[in-house]
Amino acid sequence: MARTDESAERRAAHRAGALTGLLWHVAVFLIVNAFLWFLDLRQGGADWAYWVTILWGIGLVFHVAWYVISEREVGKYESSLDQERRL
Repeated sequence: MARTDESAERRAAHRAGALTGLLWHVAVFLIVNAFLWFLDLRQGGADWAYWVTILWGIGLVFHVAWYVISEREVGKYESSLDQERRL
């Protein structure tokens, strides 16, 4: 039984780490892009900051998609495992 508990703890730690990583990515994206937009607008217009926001935003969307798909996969795995244990 201890082996299953260790495995569950490892999975829980991994999931928590994945969420923390995603939240850090969002926070850094918002802070850095706000600063870049401030600089760009202060120089007289939106000439280049939008490129950073768009390209980095695409990367952030992929990170969010990876997280959502991973969480769904974990949920499916746990549901299937529960069904198998009941048989």
